[in-house]
Order: sequence, then C-alpha cells, then structure tokens
Amino acid sequence: MMINKTSIILLLLPLFCVSQTFTGRVVDKITQQPIETVAVYFDNTTIGTTTNNNGEFSISFTDGVQSTLVISYLGYEKAFVSDYRNQNNIVIELVEADAALDEVYITYDDGLTRRQKLRLFRKEFLGTSKFGRSCKIENEEDLILKYDQYNKALYASSKVPLKIINKALQYEILYDLKDFEINFRYINIKTYSFTINSVMYLGTTFYKDLEKVHKNKTTKNRELTYKGSVQHFMRSLFNKNLRDEDYRIFYDGFVVEEWNYFKVEDLDNSDFKKVTLKEKVSILYNKELQTELQLEMNDFFVDTFGNYAPITGVYFIGDMGDQRVGDTLPLDYRLKKNK
Repeated sequence: MMINKTSIILLLLPLFCVSQTFTGRVVDKITQQPIETVAVYFDNTTIGTTTNNNGEFSISFTDGVQSTLVISYLGYEKAFVSDYRNQNNIVIELVEADAALDEVYITYDDGLTRRQKLRLFRKEFLGTSKFGRSCKIENEEDLILKYDQYNKALYASSKVPLKIINKALQYEILYDLKDFEINFRYINIKTYSFTINSVMYLGTTFYKDLEKVHKNKTTKNRELTYKGSVQHFMRSLFNKNLRDEDYRIFYDGFVVEEWNYFKVEDLDNSDFKKVTLKEKVSILYNKELQTELQLEMNDFFVDTFGNYAPITGVYFIGDMGDQRVGDTLPLDYRLKKNK
C-alpha cells in the first residue's frame, strides 16, 4: 500500500540463505476437484510457480522471504497463506468469485472522460520518473475507473491482474489491483488542473524477469532504483551503517549525529530490532534525495532482511515517498546472488 508517503515491506540480503520448500494442493471448494495452472507466488517477489494437473505445487524460498504466499486463479477469490513455515502439504480450497461487473463504475457519468482518468491513473500508479515513464500497462481495458466529484477522489480497480512491462528495469509485473484512490486538494476540470493530497493503492504483485535482464544497462538501472529507496534505507538502519551508505540525518535544518535521534535495540529471542525515533527528522541520500520521516507511533520494528512493522504509521514524504510501481523492485532483489 502506498499513501503518498510510502509504506513498503522490504527484505535484506543475508550472508547465508537457507532454502526451504512448501507444498500444497489447490481444489475447488464445492466440487473438491483439483485446479490446474493456478498461480502460486510470494507477494512482491520473483518467486512463483503453478499447479500441475492434480492441483499440486511445490515452491522453494529462503529465510529472506517474509511476504505472504498468494494463490490466484481467474474466476476464483484469491487465497493467502502467511504461516507457511509452520505447516506443509496443505489443501487450499478456492471459492468462485462473483462474476458480475460493477456497472456503476462502467456507466457512471462522473465529469471526466476515460482518457483523462487513465492519464491521472498512469501518473500516480506507475510514476513520472524515467523508470515510471518506461512502464506500459498492456491491459488497460480491464481497469474500472470512477471519479467522485463530491469527495474529489479518483478510484480504480480491476477484475484481472494488470500486466505491466517495465522496460527500464526489465520486469514483467502482474499487479492484482484491489484498491486505488487519489484524493485531490484542488480540482479545475475546465483547465484540467489537479492538486493531489494523497495516493493509496493496494494489491498483490508478482515479478518476472524479461529477456534483457542480464544486460549491463538493466543491472545499473536496478541498482540505481535500489540506492536511496525505502528498501535501501531500512537495510542501512538495521545494520547501523547509514553514513557508510551515504545517508545523512537532519534535524531543524542541521546535520546531526544519527544515533542521537535513532535508537536501535536488540530484542531477546527475536530476529527484529526495535527502532525508536526521538524527533521527526529529514533524510538526505547522496547529497541529492530528500525525504522527511514521520511516525504515528513511538517506535517500530525492523529485521535483518529490512522488513518493518507496523507497516502503516511509518511514512516517508519526499523522494522516497514519491516512488511508484515503476520505481520499485521485488522483495527478493539481490537474494538470488547467494543461492
């Protein structure tokens, strides 16, 4: 989910990755018949598989994978498995989805043309950076878009996953969009002027490498995306090497000693560390990217892979918060190198 101040679950490359395997079988809940070619993947990663003709699947993962396992098949409600480390050989029953389309979204005359709504959606979903502009949604016709004049908001959803091609980062992204909302502060439809207050979107994601993934340019683009991202910052925070990774912390306009403001504590019998932020601070990466960090709680928790919790309540406003789908990497980025 993104709220104009990005909250993202992240992972960090460990020194050693222990591979594990999770197996299961997918069936129709009513008929109990196996379902073939069901997509099974770890959310926001490149790790995925499909079921065989008996509905069976086997998927491997490392300690660094912390995201939810998604079971998705067209015409059925998605299923999720979060405790895959504590069980195996399970049967997953899929329930048929309601096939009826939301006619209100399709026929409602809301004051904006579909072309205008698509332009706004692309901008705030894919992003306006070089990498965001390199993205193309191949099935835009599946998008359901509605503009609410009274609440000054644009909503979007899709009955099928959006297929996004990111040419710059060489990923094919299947984004199962559940909710999307732009809230506007100011709107003038006559001049097509929009001032955005916040952006939120929610869904599950699966990444696939494209043909040119091993090209030097792709490698450089991915690393450029990683450096200075929320993903990079959280990993640096956990390892207490912010300065080594070119981060500087500012308070009241002045550079400060970061550990006078961030307190990172080990926790007994836990892979997480507790992070306490004493005051609202600004973050500068590589003397260029500026971000303000805001918390809605006194502290949060981060583990060795960069996962942090709670997800909501940790907000990045500025360069990190402006990242969109076109500027993001899968959670297992860099993990493959040590397999």
